[in-house]
Amino acid sequence: MAFMLTLLPLPTWAAPYHPDWVLSVLIYWAMALPHRVGVGIAWLSGLLLDVLEENLLGENALSLALAVYVVSKLHQRLRLFPRWQQAMLVLVLVFLRKLVALWIRGVTGHAPSGGRYWLSVLTTPLIWPWIFFILRDLRRRLAVN
Repeated sequence: MAFMLTLLPLPTWAAPYHPDWVLSVLIYWAMALPHRVGVGIAWLSGLLLDVLEENLLGENALSLALAVYVVSKLHQRLRLFPRWQQAMLVLVLVFLRKLVALWIRGVTGHAPSGGRYWLSVLTTPLIWPWIFFILRDLRRRLAVN
């Protein structure tokens, strides 16, 4: 579902506000089930996202793997944080992801220009509480352990 939401076409004015759905879902599952969702799943998800978005192969894979690595190291503490503090961590992780992607695109000569590139850093933490509650409810209903 996160991949479909990522590929969902938006109007031109709304495209920069597109939240990072895949990273948000990976953060949740890395917090909830760190023994099942880790760096390897993030890497494979990133490769799939690279293919779907026609990016340089490995760009999303590297940034998603780094973000999930941080979550996997802190997952026991993150579970105890209130949602607003988790949202602040999501903000930092999305910023890190965008920074890695910007570095890779800059090295290859395809760096985006303007501040619109960073707008998803602001929108992704805003949707975090809803993602958390929806996925937690889904995990409980399906008894995923």
